[in-house]
This record gives sequence, C-alpha cells and structure tokens, in this order.
Amino acid sequence: MTRINTNVSSLVAQNRLQTSNNDLQTSLTRLSTGLRINSGSDDPAGLLASEALRSEITGLTKSISNTQRASQIISTADSALGQVSNLLNDIKGLVVEAGNSGALSDDEIAANQLQIDSSLEAINRIAQTTTFQGRKLLDGSQDFVSTVGSVSSVKDASIDQAKLGKTGKIDVSVDITAAAEKASVSISSDAFNAADVDPDATSNVATKTIDVTLGGETVTITGNGDFSSLTITEDNALGATATAVNTAGAIEITFDGDSNPSTVSDVLTALNNIEGIVATSDGPGTGTVVTGDAAASANTTDGADVGLKVTGADLDDITINYTAGTDADVVADFDADSNTLTVALGTTTSNNSLSNIKSKIDALDDLSSEIVDDAGDALTGFDDLTVSTGDLPAEATGTATKAGLKDDLVFQLNGADGAETFNFCAGTSLEQIKAAINLVSDSTGVSASGTSELTLSSDAYGSDALVNVDVISEGDDGAFESSLSAARATGVDIKASVNGVEASGQGNSFSINTATLDLALTVDEGSSTDFTFSITGGGATFQLGPGVNSQQQASLGIGSVSTGQLGGVSGRLYELGSGQAKSLTSDVSGAADVINEVISKVAQTRGRLGSFQSTTLESNLVSLNETKANLQEAESTIRDADFAQESANLTRAQILVQSGTNVLSLANQNPQNVLSLLR
Repeated sequence: MTRINTNVSSLVAQNRLQTSNNDLQTSLTRLSTGLRINSGSDDPAGLLASEALRSEITGLTKSISNTQRASQIISTADSALGQVSNLLNDIKGLVVEAGNSGALSDDEIAANQLQIDSSLEAINRIAQTTTFQGRKLLDGSQDFVSTVGSVSSVKDASIDQAKLGKTGKIDVSVDITAAAEKASVSISSDAFNAADVDPDATSNVATKTIDVTLGGETVTITGNGDFSSLTITEDNALGATATAVNTAGAIEITFDGDSNPSTVSDVLTALNNIEGIVATSDGPGTGTVVTGDAAASANTTDGADVGLKVTGADLDDITINYTAGTDADVVADFDADSNTLTVALGTTTSNNSLSNIKSKIDALDDLSSEIVDDAGDALTGFDDLTVSTGDLPAEATGTATKAGLKDDLVFQLNGADGAETFNFCAGTSLEQIKAAINLVSDSTGVSASGTSELTLSSDAYGSDALVNVDVISEGDDGAFESSLSAARATGVDIKASVNGVEASGQGNSFSINTATLDLALTVDEGSSTDFTFSITGGGATFQLGPGVNSQQQASLGIGSVSTGQLGGVSGRLYELGSGQAKSLTSDVSGAADVINEVISKVAQTRGRLGSFQSTTLESNLVSLNETKANLQEAESTIRDADFAQESANLTRAQILVQSGTNVLSLANQNPQNVLSLLR
C-alpha cells in the first residue's frame, strides 16, 4: 500500500536510528570515561555494590596512611631511644671504671662523675625534644594515666597497652594467691657442737639418781657413772652390817647376818665407799634399816640422768674441777686462759644444791649453765639435788668437746649470681661460717642467718633464685652434709591473677598480655596483698583499620625516659648525679644496680616498640594493601568498562547509525513515488 500521510518505513528507520545513536553514545561515554557504570541507570544494583566497595577502599587507603604514619612515629621514638641506650652504656662504663677505686685518683673519679652528669642532661634533653609533627614522644605524655602509684605495695609498674573502650576507663583488680619465696636450705644444729662441753663427760656433777626409803628416811643415791638399778639383798632378815658394791652398772646393798641391825648411816657409809657414788639422806628417820620385813618393803625409784651444762661465748672446750671447799658456800672460778672452771663445794652441805652451784657459775663473766640430762636437754625439779665431795672425781674432764663444726669441711655454695668454695676446719663457729658466707653474698646471691642452726637463703625471689650446697669433703666426725634439709633448693614465683586472668609470674613481678590489657607489675618482696587501681586515660592511640572502633585501634603506652622516671626497684637514674645517693662517691654498687635496671628497661621498651612496629604495623600494612587490592579488583569488575567489548559495540553502533541514516533517507524518498502515479 502506498501512503503519503504516514511513512511507516521512515518511522521504523527513525526508531532504529535513535536506538543506534543511543548505543553509539553509550559506547562513546564508556570508552571516554573507562567506566561501565556512569549513571544509576546503567546498572542500579552494580552502582550500589560499587559505591559500597569504593567506601571501603577509601577507608582502607586512609588506614594504610595511618599505619605508615604510626610506623614513622615508632621509628622516630626508637631512634631516640637508641641514643638513650648509647648514653646509658657510656654511664655504665664510667660506673664500672669508678669501682676500680684502688687504681683511680679522686680527680679521675670526679671527671667520670662530670661525664655522667652530662649524659644525664643529654637523656633529659632527648626526652623533651623527641617530637613528631609537634607531638612529644618520650616525655611521658604518651603514657597511660592510672592510679597505680597510690598502691603502696607496688614498687614498679608498666602499662604497655590498654583499650579503654567507650567508657574511657579500665578498673584493674589484682588477686595475689601466693607470695613469691626465696630459695632456702637449712643446716640443723646437729652439724655443730654447742659452745660447751659434753654433759656426759666434762660438765656433770651427777648423771643418775635413785631414791630409796630405808629406815624411814629417803636416801638419794647419785652417781657420775650410769647405773640402771638398785638391788637390796640380805643374808639375815634381822639385818646386819651393810655393804654396797657397783656391779655392771647396778648398785647392790647387802646386809650380812649380824645381831645389830644396820642404820641409815651405815648404808650411806657403804654407798659412799663406792667410787663415783654419792649418797645423802633427808633424815632423820627411825634409824633402823632392817627390822623384820623392812628389807622386803624397800622402795626403789629410778631418777633421771642429771647434770650441769656449762656454756660460754667462743668456748671451745672446758675442764671442770670439783673440789672440797673451805667456805660454807660454793665458790666458782673460771680461768679463761686455760678454759678451766673450778667449783669449790661448800662446807655446809645444804649449799651444795645444783641450783646454788648453777647460780655461782651464772654469776661468772661469759659463762652460763642449766640443769640438763645426759642428752643435753633441760630438766626441772632437780634444783634441790645436793652434791657431796664424797668420791666425786676431783677433776671432771672426760672427752673435751670442741665448739662449732664437728669436723673439717669443704663445700661449694652456688647461688643465682655465682658460686664460691668454702673451707672450714673443725670447731669453726656458726657465727664465723655466717660471716664468711655473707662476705661474698654479693657475688653468690646467697646470705646466711640463724642462731642455733644455719639457714642459707637466696637474696632474690622466685624460680630463678637458687641455693645449692655441694659438700666436697667432710671429716669422719662431721655431720654437716647429713644435717642439710636439702642439697638444692629454688625459690617460688608469685602467683596472681589480673581481672580474672592468670598472670605470668617471675619473682615478685607478674604480667598479663591480652587483647585489651598488657601490663607488668612488681610488688614488695614477699607481698601477698591484693589491690585495685584504675587506668583512666592516656596512651598513644593508632587507627589501624577502616572502622573507627576499639577493635580496629591500638593503644600503646610510651613512658618517659627522663632521669626522674627511668628506674626500677633499685632506684631512679637521677640518683647517679652529683650529690645524689648513688653518685660515684656515695654508692658505686648502688649506681651499678640502678644503671643495669635502667638499661634493661630501655631495651625492653625498644623491643616492645619494635615488636609493635614489625608484628602489628607492618603486618597490618600488608593485610590492608592486599585487602585494598582485592576490593579494587572487585569494584573494577563491577564498574569499569571492558574496552575490547566497548570498542566492538562502538563499531557496531557506528555502522548501524550510518546504515540507519541511509535507510531513513531512502524511506523518506518513498512518498515521492506517488507523484509518478499522478503524472
């Protein structure tokens, strides 16, 4: 059908040409921008996804920048701390040199002190001038603010990391379940002879008593030699003259047949005729020993071994002479040159009681005594025991016992700080041994104490503390090795928990390292006191992730390195300055302790910062870059144009536009064919 009002072919050609023009325009736009999505109409869902990815990429890009900035800050602080370490090492060298006081003049030591003062000033200057874009790093402004300083039992504290969260505060509760302990080895008193003589041998006035009732009187039989029993026999029940013998440690009284009964005085005479036996009576009684069945009812009672134990300062051995005195009372005299104690018994028998003799000995300078049994243990109830010259030996010497070690001894003592070999001869006193060990305690780390027994204790606390006693040789009579409570002992570390987290203990120090809190504390030696404190702010906070929250932030404490703050349990660094408590002229040893602690603390700070830089910052930087690359790839896949495809689309659209234009031209010519019909 031929029409002129409506050119359908032209309309169709126009529509197709419009579509081709749109395709051409889209291809040109994508090729010129490089983006597949240039407006929301291009791909609404893709636009949403790509914009979200772009947001994340922007956050990651800034996080990478933040991490790089944080690393630069840490590098700046570490560089300054390196200079502080160099200065501290110089100071240590000067302190060690000053310890050589025998070879250095006072002027040289003074020159060393001036160098130390200059180094201390330099350290303070570094603490104040180390900055990054105007922010000071080592003056303490980057440290955490806490109330731990108000806890009296805390000697040192270091808060390395804390996430304060939304509240901006962390309450810290410390529960000490077991205090730290020193290593300790004890040597019982069995290893030593007391500073007196053996009560069995040289200091006894009596070693055995037996009471027997005879003739209505109580007869006390006392002997220097041990005897086990009293036996009464009779040839005639009507009694006779009494005789007494000491046979194999048993006293035997025999009444021979006689028409005259024996009296108590007869028995006493018979007993006192035995060597080493003294008999006394509480008399008067009936006077008759044997009448009728009296012998059969004779009563015997074993008493205790009893004697006087004499002690004295630095008393190696002693000779005791008991003599018959000429005065009514007991007279005691001690010759310190010959270590001889002379006891002259009183002519009045009642004065010769053990308590009275004891009081006379106690009144002498440097001597004291007590009533003991033959094992040396104190006895009571024998104060009224009366001593008679009788057949008592004029000189009581026995085997003299030398005070102190029982025999020669060589042993090596090991502590945490070193070892020392000791060589002692028999008789070395406990005080002398303690003095020798304590003299070198600074090089062994072990100190000695005790009065009746020797206790060897480490100066330090914890599992690193050590006391090891290796007996190299000991005489046959020695008992040092057998008296050791243990040959080796170590200390016990403190056990504590922080906010319910079990802490790692070492000596009196303990620490925890969690995702939210990293701190180390040192308490007083052997302290078991629980305490609490709060962390209320401070610290250097670094934004390490795209999300602004505590999980993507790191808070690091950088303490002050000024001389007033650097230090530990031994003291502060400023104390090494001129006129201070630990200057070279005041306390070189104390200065060495302080400088060692400070060097260790600065090294730990550098190590902590280095660890944060290498493990946290650098690993975070790698992770952020990789994540960013992956997100950029995903965003590119969604939004970027494929140039190969868009080039093909452009060529196609160009051809279609040209073809459509030609077709539209032809379609517009079709109505002109109507004119040929009218001609």
